[in-house]
Amino acid sequence: MGKFTISTLDKMKAAGEKFVCITAYDSTFSRLISEVGAEAILVGDSLGMVLQGHDSTIPVTVDDMAYHTECVCRAEPQCLIIADMPFMSYTTPEETMANATMLMQAGAQMVKMEGGVWLSDSISMLVERGIPVCAHQGLTPQSVNTFGGFKVQGRTPKEAKSILADAVEIQDAGASLLVLECIPAHLAEDISRKLDIPVIGIGAGAGTDGQVLVMHDLLGLSDHTPRFVQNFMDGQPTIKAGLQAFVDAVKDGSFPREEHTYS
Repeated sequence: MGKFTISTLDKMKAAGEKFVCITAYDSTFSRLISEVGAEAILVGDSLGMVLQGHDSTIPVTVDDMAYHTECVCRAEPQCLIIADMPFMSYTTPEETMANATMLMQAGAQMVKMEGGVWLSDSISMLVERGIPVCAHQGLTPQSVNTFGGFKVQGRTPKEAKSILADAVEIQDAGASLLVLECIPAHLAEDISRKLDIPVIGIGAGAGTDGQVLVMHDLLGLSDHTPRFVQNFMDGQPTIKAGLQAFVDAVKDGSFPREEHTYS
């Protein structure tokens, strides 16, 4: 099996095949995730919560992200490696370019940024210079203080219209991939149908092109389990088997189910 790339995900979307993304932060889990057949690894700023013990992702730095990206890449996984741009690391064009370059040089093949249409210029700038971008809309954890907590987004007609419009503009700006987090399933499915680029859901229903979960959540290791999470370690003899169960469930359409979605 060759290396998974954004072209792989494009082809899977066109063929109607579901793909899988799992977070990883070190070499060992990077290797396991690759071995179970996940197409993508997200080196997520979620490491601030699951590794560092913070109550949000806001304290995570670019240095943190670069270090963990290097760790993940040392396993030489077959997955597409996406690295999060952490809080306040992409506020100006100059800062965005410098920090994205740092993550790409650490081994990432794509960077992820949270936000809407205001990201368009930054996305275009990065893509023009050879840095692929994954955008992230809906519940964007770096904006938790603005939202007043981790809350479902896009439930009102105005919010839904805004998320869809932003998604189209972000695609037009050059984004190669989009994550939709904690939005109503019908909205996520509508956006996935209307966009040409692949869409990854987390708490966004089964209608997206792919699914992502935080590794610690799907392995049942987290203190707080969001509604959209299933513990895939139940009944499994090994961690690798738990990871494989998640991949298989996404591929065969048995995850996410109705109880994992929002309306």
